[in-house]
Amino acid sequence: MVELLVVVAVIGGLAALLLPAFAGVKQRGLAVQSTQNLKSLVAANLAYAADQGFYAPADDKWNNRRWHGARTSAGGVFDPTKGFLAGYLGKNGAVMKCPLFAKMVVGGKSFENGSGGYGYNASYIGGTPTWGYNGDGTRVSARPAQVGRPSRTVMFGTTAYAVEGGVEEYPFVEPPFWDFGSGPSGVRPSASLHFRFQGKALVGWCDGHVSQEEKGGKREGENPHGGNAEEENLGWFGPDEGNGYWNPNWEG
Repeated sequence: MVELLVVVAVIGGLAALLLPAFAGVKQRGLAVQSTQNLKSLVAANLAYAADQGFYAPADDKWNNRRWHGARTSAGGVFDPTKGFLAGYLGKNGAVMKCPLFAKMVVGGKSFENGSGGYGYNASYIGGTPTWGYNGDGTRVSARPAQVGRPSRTVMFGTTAYAVEGGVEEYPFVEPPFWDFGSGPSGVRPSASLHFRFQGKALVGWCDGHVSQEEKGGKREGENPHGGNAEEENLGWFGPDEGNGYWNPNWEG
């Protein structure tokens, strides 16, 4: 009996030592899946731009159709098969869900359902700082020729929005500062880039590659919905100057 107890204790000790390693392996596997999802999103938007001459609009002026889905009214639910990128996202046209983020959503659903835990650079790629709209109500988006350094310009990233009690989906990866047409304003939005993979965020760039980025030490913006972006591991990376890697015209 004593020998059996010793064996059980040894096995328990080994399990305790190996558990973090197994958890790390699982996290890396989920990161690989999410990386592939981001690569698919960037590829879809590049294909859209090749056909249309401009990147997919982030949304329309009524906020009823976005890159990731569409709804019939302001209070409606987004249909993830009817977004601007739907025709470029495979058979059903929906954005693939980040496998790790799906386990984090408060209540299992979000107001912004359909973006899968990923956000679009609406400030500079899916839109422009002047917030202009086309005749059909879609937001004026950037053209590939306007992105001088695609390998250093953010297109998509792993995102979330801090709410009371946790996080929800959020379809935009907000820059370090709001830009209303005259350059970064110095006013921060509530951070949406989510560093959920062992302290790293996944970022899809305008040239098609995906990288893992570590969070920088920056003060968070105001959150009007009772959430704490810092506690939920939301923030930014890279330099603040000129909105850094978000801004295709940044010369840093």
